[in-house]
Amino acid sequence: MILFVKLLLAHLLGDFVLQPNSWVADKEDKKIESIYLYKHIAIHGLLIFLIVAQSDFWWCALVLAISHGAIDALKLYLQNQKTKRIWFILDQLLHLAVIGGICLLWYKVDFTKYEIDNRFWIYATAVLLMTTPASIVIKNIISIWTPNENGAKEADLQNAGKYIGILERLFVFFFVATGNLTSIGFLMAAKSIFRFGDLTQSKDRKLTEYVLIGTLISFGTAIGTGFLVQYALTLL
Repeated sequence: MILFVKLLLAHLLGDFVLQPNSWVADKEDKKIESIYLYKHIAIHGLLIFLIVAQSDFWWCALVLAISHGAIDALKLYLQNQKTKRIWFILDQLLHLAVIGGICLLWYKVDFTKYEIDNRFWIYATAVLLMTTPASIVIKNIISIWTPNENGAKEADLQNAGKYIGILERLFVFFFVATGNLTSIGFLMAAKSIFRFGDLTQSKDRKLTEYVLIGTLISFGTAIGTGFLVQYALTLL
C-alpha cells in the first residue's frame, strides 16, 4: 500500500507540480520532438527512485518513466481540441493503472488466493442502480411536472443535471452504507444553498416544486437503496 502512495506522490509531483504550462504547450506543439517531453520523463524516473529509495527498485522506476512517456506521446498524437478533456482523463487513468500494475508485480500478488464474495455483487448492483438507471426512472416519474423552458437552456443543463444527480445519489448511498448518516444533512444543506438563488429568483413556482420533488426522490432512492444493501448483507 505504501509503495502505491509513494508512486502516486511522485506522479502528482512530476505531472502537476514540476511541469510548467510552457512545457505542456511545447509538447503539444512539437510532440515527440519536444525536449520537454524527455525532461518530463527523466523527472518522473528520478522522483520515483528518490521517493521509493530502494536501490533494487531502479528497473521499476525505469519502466514507469518510459511507460509514462509513451502514454503522454500517445495522448499528444491522438487528442485534439474537442477531445482534450477525454484524453486528459484517459491519460491519468492509464498512469494509475501502470502504477497499480507495478505495485502488484513488485509484491508478487497471487490473485488465485482471492475470490469475489457475494458482498461485491450487492454493492456493484446498488452502485449501478444509483447511476443511469435511477436517472431514467426519476426523470420518468417527474416528467409530468417538467416545466416549460427554453430549448437551448434545457440542452445546456440536461447532462449537467444528470451527472449532479448521479454524484449526489452515490454520495448519499455510501454515507448510508458506512453509517455516516449525519453527512447526508450536510450534503442536502449544501445543495439547498447552491440552488437557493435560482429558486428565489425564479418566478415560476412550478420550477421550484419540480426541483424539490426531483431532489427528494433522488435522495430517497439513495437512502432506501443504502438501507436495502445493509439488510441484504445481514442475510449473507
